[in-house]
Amino acid sequence: MIRCLVIDDEPLARKQIAAYAAKVPYLSLVQSCSSALEAKAIIDAQPIDAIFIDIQMPDLNGLDFVRSLSNPPLVVFTTAYSDYAVEGYKVDAVDYLLKPFSADDFARAAEKVKQRYDALHTLTDISQPDSDDAIFLKTDYKIVRVALSDIRYIEAMSEYLRIYSDAIARPIIVLLSMKKMEERLPSNKFMRIHRSYIINLRKIIEVNKNHVVMGQDASLPIGDLYKEPFNAYIASKFLTR
Repeated sequence: MIRCLVIDDEPLARKQIAAYAAKVPYLSLVQSCSSALEAKAIIDAQPIDAIFIDIQMPDLNGLDFVRSLSNPPLVVFTTAYSDYAVEGYKVDAVDYLLKPFSADDFARAAEKVKQRYDALHTLTDISQPDSDDAIFLKTDYKIVRVALSDIRYIEAMSEYLRIYSDAIARPIIVLLSMKKMEERLPSNKFMRIHRSYIINLRKIIEVNKNHVVMGQDASLPIGDLYKEPFNAYIASKFLTR
């Protein structure tokens, strides 16, 4: 599913576009937003694959909003002003819908989004570790190299993963399963401690009852299914007389 936002300051237009999105089987509408600022908070908090956004809005218009994003999702502009078409394509918009548009017009734009989305996700999302103990990850429509030694922990959230790295301020978000990530990471350096968490064993700061402290206010729970292997690992590290 392609996770999307509808962004429009006009309530009737927002409702209509949301209704169109609900009819497209491969779109999952996360939220309808009345402003770019509201949308920004959502994009910062969770992965969004595409946005259908008006251009003329108070506070921050759609064009400036897209330009402000370091890794923007796929963009379809929806506007009553044809003068913005050229500017829209300058920011690599997938399509440009001139209001008023029909459900069929929206469906055609959505299909273009799907084609772009599918093309961007045909590559393998994660590589095997290279000779320098680093992996390549496909995220935000680009490929990034991540050193295994920099990874603190990995968090699962639905079909996406957040990868927390000491080298990057914000977590890296990838469309990937925990199982696939486990298969790629060396088991002598990483361990799954919960259905939602994989940790770098060398980054453990403290073990406190049923939690592992990984630094930077990250206290992660140890799941019941994972306690035995984790406790065995910790026991193997104790100094003996």
